[in-house]
Amino acid sequence: MKRKIVEIDEAKCNGCGLCANACHEGAIAIVDGKARLVKDDYCDGMGDCLPECPTGAIRIVERDAVAYDEKAVQERKMAKMQEQMKAGGMSLAGKTPPPGGCPGKAMRQFNRKEVPQPSASGADAQERVPTSELAQWPCQIRLVPATAPFFKGAKLLIAADCTAYAYAAFHRDFMRGKVTIVGCPKLDPVDYSEKLTEIIRENDIKSVTIVRMEVPCCGGLELATKKALQASGKFIPWQVVTISLDGRLIDS
Repeated sequence: MKRKIVEIDEAKCNGCGLCANACHEGAIAIVDGKARLVKDDYCDGMGDCLPECPTGAIRIVERDAVAYDEKAVQERKMAKMQEQMKAGGMSLAGKTPPPGGCPGKAMRQFNRKEVPQPSASGADAQERVPTSELAQWPCQIRLVPATAPFFKGAKLLIAADCTAYAYAAFHRDFMRGKVTIVGCPKLDPVDYSEKLTEIIRENDIKSVTIVRMEVPCCGGLELATKKALQASGKFIPWQVVTISLDGRLIDS
C-alpha cells in the first residue's frame, strides 16, 4: 500500500540518536553510526522524529510500504519493558501493564461545569469564573485518534494554534460544547486533509467550525478542512471564523 512514512538521508545524518529517542514506536535505530528506519510497520508516519533532527536528514515521503502495525509496536514495547524490569529484579507478573506509547497520546474526556464565585463588589452578586472548556485529550490534529469515542455526535472545532492566544474569550465563545482539535499548517509537515477526512467520514460529526488567523499561512488549515468535508461525502454544516492579529473577530 502507498502511505506516508519516514525517510532518512544518511548523508546528512550525524548519528546523534535524537530521532531514535523521539520515535516512541521504535521504528528508528542507530546502525553503524547512522539513523535508519529499521521497521516500516513500526512507523506511523506522524513524524514525531522530524523536529528533533538537527541536520534536516529526516522527511516524510509517500511510498509503497506495509501498513503500520500498532499491535506489533505495543507487543515490542511490552517485551522491552519486561526485559528492563527483569534486569532490575522486577516483574510484571500478576500486574496490569501500564499503557504503552507516549503519555501525551493517552485519551481522556472531561466533564466541564461552570463554577460560580462571589464577586468582589458584593456577597450576593455572582460572576462566572473562567474555566477551561477543553472537552478531551489529546487535542493536536496529529495526535488525536480518528476513531476516538469523543468524536461520536460531536460538534467539531478545528482551530489554528495561535487563535486561542490572540482571542481572549476563545474557550467561552468557541470551545464550549465542542470537541476541539488544533494544528499549524506552517509548522506541521503533514497534510491535515487526510486525517480530517478520516475523522469526519468515520464519525457522526454534527457541525464543523474552523477558526483561523488572518495570516495567509492559516489558509492551509481552512483549505484542508474544506477538502476533508468534500472527500468525506457528507453534508455537514460548517463555518469559518477569522481572528485578526490584535485579537478581533473580522470574519464569521
